[in-house]
Amino acid sequence: MTTELKILSLKAWFPFEGDKLIIAGPCSAETKNQTLQTASALKDIKKVHLFRAGLWKPRTRPGSFEGIGETGLNWMSEVKKTTHMPITVEVANAGHVEKALANNVDVLWIGARTTANPFSVQEIADALSGVDIPVMIKNPINPDLSLWVGALERINGSGINRLIAIHRGFSTHHEEYRNAPHWEIPLKLKTLIPPLPILCDPSHIAGSRKHLFQIAQKAMDLDMDGLMIESHINPDEALSDPKQQIKPSDLADFLENLELRSSTSSDVSYLTELEELRSKIDDLDRSIIELVSQRMDISSSIGDFKLDHNVTVFQLERWKEILETRVPLGASKGLKDAFIEELMQLIHDESIKIQLTRFR
Repeated sequence: MTTELKILSLKAWFPFEGDKLIIAGPCSAETKNQTLQTASALKDIKKVHLFRAGLWKPRTRPGSFEGIGETGLNWMSEVKKTTHMPITVEVANAGHVEKALANNVDVLWIGARTTANPFSVQEIADALSGVDIPVMIKNPINPDLSLWVGALERINGSGINRLIAIHRGFSTHHEEYRNAPHWEIPLKLKTLIPPLPILCDPSHIAGSRKHLFQIAQKAMDLDMDGLMIESHINPDEALSDPKQQIKPSDLADFLENLELRSSTSSDVSYLTELEELRSKIDDLDRSIIELVSQRMDISSSIGDFKLDHNVTVFQLERWKEILETRVPLGASKGLKDAFIEELMQLIHDESIKIQLTRFR
C-alpha cells in the first residue's frame, strides 16, 4: 500500500555535496551574537548544508523561554547574508508563515506539537497556497502514523511538492531517551510514500549528548536521508534544551565519525548468498502464515464451542496462561520478551475477533 503524493526528489531541488542532508543550528535563536557565532562556526563544516534556529517555541507551561519571536528573523537574515547558508525556521500558524516568507526564509518546518493538530496544519497549508517553498514536517508527538501522513497530505495539497519528513521520536516512555524512537513508524512512512525524504532528529530523540551519536548512526544504518542536529556555540548556557545540543566543533567530529553504508552491493557473491537467505525466509514465512491460518481455524471452532455452552469469549486465565508460557518459550529460543508479548497480543486479538463473529 502506498500514498500518492506529488513530491520532488531531494537533490532535484536541493543539490548538496555528499550523500546525506545535514541541518544544524541552535534549538533557539537567543541573541544576535549567539545566532551569528553559531552560524559562523557551522559554516566552516562542509557537511552542514542548512542552518536552523527556533524563533517561536511552544512550551508546555508558561514562564519558560518561548523564543525570541519575529526579532530573530532579522538575525536569521544576517546569517544568510554573511554565511551564504540557506536558513530554516519552525512555523506553527499562518502568522509565522507570513513573517517567515516576508524575511526570505528558505525552508519552513512544522514541529511535532503542530503536526498533531490538523486544524493548525490546515491553517499553515492555506497560508502556503500559491507559494513555492520547501516544507519539513516532524512526526506528531504521539506515535500516530496517520497524523503524520495527514499533515504531509495537507501541505502537499496546497501545492508544496518539496517536502521532507523529520523523525524526532515520540512522547512515550523510554528508559534511556527523551523520546522513544519507534523506528518502525518512519519505516512504515517510507513504505507508504517511497519518494519522500526522511531525516532523523537525534537531538530530540536522545535528549542528551551522550546518546546522540548512536541514534544518528542507527538512522544512517536505516538509510535515512540525513540529520537535523541541534548545535549551540555554548550549549551549557542555552535557554532551551541545553543537554541535547553540541558545540559546532564537536559536531564536525561527530559527522566525520558517522559510517555511511551503501543501500546495496554489486558484489556477485553477496547478491547470490543474500538471495539464498531470502529464499529461506520466504519458505519460513509461508509456513508461518499456514500455521497462523490453522490456529485461526481452531479459534473459530472454539468460538462455536463457547457459544454452544453459553460461555464468554474472553477468558482472562487462559490469556494469562498463554503469556506465562509463550514468553519463556520465546526467551529459550533467543527471542525478546517484548517481541513475543506483542506477537501473541496480535494473534490473541485476531482470535478474539474471530470468536466474536460466531456470536452474531
